[in-house]
Amino acid sequence: MTLLRIFTHCLISLGFIGNAFADESKFSGGFLNLEKASDQHSSQRVLEFWGYHNTFGEQTQSDTLKLRYYQPLQFDQWRGTMRLDTSYVSTYGPTLAEQSSGTYNAGNTMLTVWGNHPSILKNWEGTLGGRIIFPFGNNGQWAAGPQIGTVYVPNKGSDSRLSDFSPLLRYMYGFDTKGNSFASNPNQPPLVRNLNIFPTLGLNISASTQLRLWDENGIILNTGGGGGWFVPLDAMVTHRLNKSFLFAVGASKQVVQSYPVYDWSFYGKLSFNF
Repeated sequence: MTLLRIFTHCLISLGFIGNAFADESKFSGGFLNLEKASDQHSSQRVLEFWGYHNTFGEQTQSDTLKLRYYQPLQFDQWRGTMRLDTSYVSTYGPTLAEQSSGTYNAGNTMLTVWGNHPSILKNWEGTLGGRIIFPFGNNGQWAAGPQIGTVYVPNKGSDSRLSDFSPLLRYMYGFDTKGNSFASNPNQPPLVRNLNIFPTLGLNISASTQLRLWDENGIILNTGGGGGWFVPLDAMVTHRLNKSFLFAVGASKQVVQSYPVYDWSFYGKLSFNF
């Protein structure tokens, strides 16, 4: 019940933010010349293959292979999207035990669902949803939390280079660790209490190429023990070869790290629409 009350409180708080987003005058006309996107859901399924290389302190590094899938959803008048992420992770470095270094293990699996109904926040066309993290492999933790987001695009007839402004907020609450014995897993992190902030911007470089900022990696405010901020500079270049295939490469570097996550992150993806 305590967990339910926390989620309810977070969802109500994010709802107040949604009402603030609903004030279109703040994002149109005099500010970036933007308007709310009339349709914020894709009707296509998307399958993506991701690869990441992250560096941490003390010469520790990790490689991640990730499979990501988007499925459109519709129930009566409610429209939404389901996203499923699953991964394999290899961590290595001189500080790790030799037997655990460089081998791939199952990583976290994440299920995210978001959408909207025309009778909810009638004057706002954003989305409400939530994410659940399922830990696999030798460590990790169960976590869940609500999210709220929306998409703003340039006004019709605008010659802006801006493709979209897509802010998203998500609060993640960890409630149980996979290896919850510090004797058997002394390096496990504390339970997550994080506000994830994505001030995503898309910039058109050409008709088929975009520069996307804070799309894959956002800002993190640690609201748990110790507090702190993690603020990266995150940029990804995407290029669409045809209506069914897109590829991207990106990099992220921490610039504020009072809450440590990584030093550098390099990543890329292959994306298929069908």
